[in-house]
Parts: sequence; C-alpha cells; structure tokens
Amino acid sequence: MYAQLRETADELAGVLWREHTVYRERGGGVVIRGEHVRRWISLAPTGGKDRALLRAGRILDGGTTAPARTEVVVDLTAGTAELAAVCRGLLADVAAAAETAPGPSRAGRPGKQEKPGRAARAARPGRRPRRERHTSPGSWFVLLCVAGVLGAWLYSLFGGYPY
Repeated sequence: MYAQLRETADELAGVLWREHTVYRERGGGVVIRGEHVRRWISLAPTGGKDRALLRAGRILDGGTTAPARTEVVVDLTAGTAELAAVCRGLLADVAAAAETAPGPSRAGRPGKQEKPGRAARAARPGRRPRRERHTSPGSWFVLLCVAGVLGAWLYSLFGGYPY
C-alpha cells in the first residue's frame, strides 16, 4: 500500500506545487509539504483497498505542522486530476480557516481574555509585584516524608538499640 501511496503522492505533488517535499510519516502514510505556500497534504491508508485518507493542514512558523483542518476518504483509482481537485478544495478550506481563526491573545494563549484594568494596575509605581507560591502542598508532603524516613533511620542507628 505504501508504494501505491508514494506513487500517487509524487504525481499529486507535481500537479499541485512546483516546490514540494514528499516523505513518509510514522503511521505508514505519505506527506507532501509545500513550504512556499505553508500547507501540507497527507495520504494515509484506511484499511480498504485502493482507498486513502486525505488530510490537509498548515505549516506554522518554525516549520512545524498544525493538526489537520480537513480530511476526506478518496479512491486512489481516480485519476490524478480528480485527486488534485479534491486536494485543492481541502487546501482552500485550510486557507479559509486560517484567515477566519482569531490570532493568539495575551501570552499566546488563545481564548484567554485579559481582565479590564489589569495593565493599569500592574504599571503603577511603588507597588511590589505579587509573589507566587513556588512549593506546592504536595512537595511539602514529600519533603516531610523524606525527613521522617531519615529521622527513623538515624534513630535506629544511634538511639534505637541500647548497646
């Protein structure tokens, strides 16, 4: 199945993009990366004969890949032109999703809204920044258990047996 996926991916890559990289992924599928368009396409086996799972996604800054935005099961016996049309549709969906997705908010955490007045309060002169706890209660418990075991060991060495 891998040979068929690789062959199909090579043909698709040549039709879709002039600049591309085709490589094998861990799950036995094949990935086509278009660095210049910042998109990727993946062909993975589905267990059925002549069928593959076609997924598409974005390439993020730094070269890492974002999870697939869209996916569809395709018939590999279809011609390259039909598969390329499906790929173009998936890539258009990925591009549309990337444009409508909200940008990251404060500290890169999406969905987290900053409280009103927070920036003004933090910028006031004369106030010390609030300290946060560094040692959790679980860590204190572990330290107390270690101290107890150490104390019991020392007691057994020096004070537990009358010599």
